[in-house]
Amino acid sequence: MKQAGQRRKAPRRINDPEATRRDIVEMATREFAEKGFSGARVDKIAARTRTSKRMIYYYFGGKEGLYIAVLESAYGRIRTIESSLDLEHQPPDEALRRLVAFTFDYQSAHPEFIRLVMNENILNGVYLARSRAIRRLNDAAIGVLRDVVARGEKAGLFHRGIDPVSLHMSISALCFFNVANRATFSTIFRRDMTSPKALAARRAQIIDIVIGHVSR
Repeated sequence: MKQAGQRRKAPRRINDPEATRRDIVEMATREFAEKGFSGARVDKIAARTRTSKRMIYYYFGGKEGLYIAVLESAYGRIRTIESSLDLEHQPPDEALRRLVAFTFDYQSAHPEFIRLVMNENILNGVYLARSRAIRRLNDAAIGVLRDVVARGEKAGLFHRGIDPVSLHMSISALCFFNVANRATFSTIFRRDMTSPKALAARRAQIIDIVIGHVSR
């Protein structure tokens, strides 16, 4: 029997490489979103995750590898949720409405995703082009939209000749603006674009714009 007052040994820490990797990517997402690729510092990411710069280099091979992992995680998250919307089992017009609403809501709730995309555009998409995973993710998203469009055309709800990539671009652009240009637009026109009322109104307007664009 253990003597009174004898302390139990603390349980050993379980080595969990995947959890460590996720923590690093999460903190790196904040750093890259706030400061861009050039301004982000690996040592600061290491300090936030209570790991070492050496460990980050071990997992990702360096700053560029970590940045690409952050981009893949950001695109993977939105595409994973998007794929769970069950659009293929909904009427095409309702499926498109739901997709637009989701895009608007997700981007509004995740401004860090918008900042990452903006930063990568400043870099001319150099690092994004190095990721096959991101291309696969976005090809799948276009495939889902292509199916919605095809069903809408077949049902006589949408006009013929809709390019799913162009439609995806229009949806992204309309939703993206509400976050990317929030500060300048709010200042110039003295409007709070973050209020629940403003978000709800803009959301409904974007849905109407997209549906009006594709409808016969």
